[in-house]
Amino acid sequence: MLDALWSAETGHSAHEGLSARQVLDAFPEPRPALTTVLTVLDRLGRKGQVERQHHDDAPLTFRATNSREEQTASLMSNALAAATDREAALLQFTGSLASDDLDVLRRALDARARS
Repeated sequence: MLDALWSAETGHSAHEGLSARQVLDAFPEPRPALTTVLTVLDRLGRKGQVERQHHDDAPLTFRATNSREEQTASLMSNALAAATDREAALLQFTGSLASDDLDVLRRALDARARS
């Protein structure tokens, strides 16, 4: 669901959001039922991950409250917060990164150290 909403952000409908039917249409076959899409969107809304937008002359639309990158960073922060040994978790994580990702991380750390 969130993938469909994030993909819409790169298009012209970023501020408008997507209707439940448009979210459904983003799924490959076999698609879930429209009621399933609405239920998941409602649950994501209760978790604060999706925002409902009411329109007088158009169907209800939905948009992600955070970008894909913000959501990913939040998941990473939550996982680190759950670790009993943060250093070991960080070492394990960085040990699994590809060299390109390590370069990005080094640049981010260098930029943060300079600011």
